[in-house]
Amino acid sequence: MSYSKELLESLEAKAKLLRKDCMKCIGVGVAGHVGGSCSSADLVAALYFYKMKYDPKNPDWEGRDYFLLSKGHVAILQYSALAEAGFFPVEDLQHCKDVGFYLQGHPHLGTPGIEAGTGSLGQGLSLGLGMAIGLKMDDKPNNVYVLVGDGEQNEGQIWEAAMAAGAKKMDNLCAIIDNNGLQAMGKIKDRLDSGNLAEKWAAFGWNVIEIDGHNMEEIVKALDDADEYKGKPTAIIAHTVKGKGVSFAENQVGFHNAALTKEQYEQALAELS
Repeated sequence: MSYSKELLESLEAKAKLLRKDCMKCIGVGVAGHVGGSCSSADLVAALYFYKMKYDPKNPDWEGRDYFLLSKGHVAILQYSALAEAGFFPVEDLQHCKDVGFYLQGHPHLGTPGIEAGTGSLGQGLSLGLGMAIGLKMDDKPNNVYVLVGDGEQNEGQIWEAAMAAGAKKMDNLCAIIDNNGLQAMGKIKDRLDSGNLAEKWAAFGWNVIEIDGHNMEEIVKALDDADEYKGKPTAIIAHTVKGKGVSFAENQVGFHNAALTKEQYEQALAELS
């Protein structure tokens, strides 16, 4: 399958816009998840502006696909996608994490376009599996997409859900692993090494696709291939760069969750413009 240059360039532009929106969510002097938001931006752009079916004017539309942000600490990325997709005003992003405001540090039910509260790592895939099973039971064609962190592979609940999904052959479920190699306190390999993720997910009965998580053509092809694959759930292992697009944050564990100085904030916006 080939994809037009115009499509790929438009999605790349959306990803850059999402990164810029994330910086606006963070602002100056308040800690925010720069690293994981930027590493996942291309993946989320492809989901919201290419692959998924939804209606921003009717978030509960029965024909929609479901997206769960299991790595809920990067909620600002999903908020940015939802705003750019028309679920709520883009201007609201600058009030993210304000006391009493509806855009908080982790996704929660009640925010337009959010399917479940997430952020206690490991739970999102189980929630997505439950949704996928329910859709199968009702003979509905909707797909469920779950974005999972690579540090999140340390959680036992991830593997319980992976084993159950593989055993039940839930081919309407797609897990996307943001494999940037860093977690909150350091390198994955130095903390609790996950080893070869492709082999692990395949051993649990999943169709595994490995991609460059910043190559838009590879991303959209993987999403299409996952949609067409029958008989197994699909795990897309996306090799990414933590902090992608913001030069001073790239591959820097310190920007997993960090406050930006005024100079850093302005530099990030300039680089993403």
